[in-house]
Amino acid sequence: MSDSAADQSDDDARSRAVETGDQAVTKVLGGAGELATLREFLGYMRDGVIRKALDVSDGAGGRAGVPSGTSIAWIVTHLAAAERFWFCGVAVDDWAEVSTPPPGRPISAMVADYRDAITEADMVLDRWDDLDRALARPPGGELSAAARWVLQHMITETARHAGHADILREQIDGSVGR
Repeated sequence: MSDSAADQSDDDARSRAVETGDQAVTKVLGGAGELATLREFLGYMRDGVIRKALDVSDGAGGRAGVPSGTSIAWIVTHLAAAERFWFCGVAVDDWAEVSTPPPGRPISAMVADYRDAITEADMVLDRWDDLDRALARPPGGELSAAARWVLQHMITETARHAGHADILREQIDGSVGR
């Protein structure tokens, strides 16, 4: 490495360090690039939804806590379908149908399905390298969106429902916080 390249590398490292009191923090949130940062936010929201669904009884998790009928089971089922639609390109004819929790299905099975959908979506995201690329959703359909838009949409969709899950969980057992 030339001296000028080494100097540039040192400058880059210093510019990424954040001074906090007596120590330098070298891990900067969002410092790994746009795609990694967006995926970090999505992961945080996904985890929040899963945490709110864990340890909830099947009855409480399936009970609507608001007049719209939204329940923790509905949120988890809906988000699993949304992950598969937006990232994996699985066609959805009827959102109400795919978002309705199957009768008698334990919430733990719904959470497992959501985790599977996340794994499937992450395998797709692992191949993304161009956030400006247009994606047809569903494949062959007339709707098209940039990969960046799809990722941002899923962050906001998941965050919105994570907030709903926060409120529903608090109504169920008083649990608050992430």
